[in-house]
Amino acid sequence: MQVKILADSACDLPKSFYEEHNVTLIPLNVYINGEEFEDVKSIDSKTVYDAIRSGIVPKTSQVSPLLFEKIFTSMAEKKEDGIYIAFSSQLSGTYSTAVMILDQVKEKYPDFHLTIIDTKCASLGQGLIVMEAARLAAANVPKEEIVKDVKFRCGHMEHLFTVEDLDYLAKGGRLSKASAFLGGLLNIKPILNVEDGKLVPIEKIRGKKKLFRRLIELMKERGSDFEHQIVGISHADSEMTALEVKAMIEEEFQPKEVYISSIGSVIGSHTGAGTISIFFLNELPK
Repeated sequence: MQVKILADSACDLPKSFYEEHNVTLIPLNVYINGEEFEDVKSIDSKTVYDAIRSGIVPKTSQVSPLLFEKIFTSMAEKKEDGIYIAFSSQLSGTYSTAVMILDQVKEKYPDFHLTIIDTKCASLGQGLIVMEAARLAAANVPKEEIVKDVKFRCGHMEHLFTVEDLDYLAKGGRLSKASAFLGGLLNIKPILNVEDGKLVPIEKIRGKKKLFRRLIELMKERGSDFEHQIVGISHADSEMTALEVKAMIEEEFQPKEVYISSIGSVIGSHTGAGTISIFFLNELPK
């Protein structure tokens, strides 16, 4: 039986991906004016960005324990074997809730086999890992080999991103309010990455052109073998900018492919509109 791949909506893959590649979508939740939505399933990111621009501050929450219980129990009853590729435990309680619920389900179904992996990744960094796992599962690669590949990619996935409005990171506790104020005042944009699953600011750049040039330089410093890998770009309602960055990456590195996706409702609620993120491996699996 083919290994079942599960992924939560923080991986920022489009709804069509889950349907076309037989991947189980586990949505996190978004709240706008007190109304609850399931990320990807019942709300799209454009709705969130329009709400943000109108002054609304969306709230988010992790995957509900009841949803995990429903999905895991259904798999156990069907005797399905699976791998759940989860959003970073440093950015959400989703991973730890999944582990807790799996333990409960296994009390009733001790033969249920599900491997839960804390990617320590976010957005399309997590998404690229899900894409490759789905490809391997479709090719009937043994589960232990898929798990090994997923864990390798988790440990070697680079995240580089910049936000349009520092206030959103400040509101989410990701950045001090003083830094946000000064950044907006001086047209300073941060470059952040993810280290051990946490958001870490690494540089501040003044001006858009310098910012994009620096992102390319950082890719050169941190990445390798671009011609043999897919580079990911996710954007928060900034498709034209994403295409501009794609052209720069293709000219500089000639990657195997550049995959662009929209930043979903949950992550977009914390970054605000205008965010651009780049994802790539610093080493390829052997």
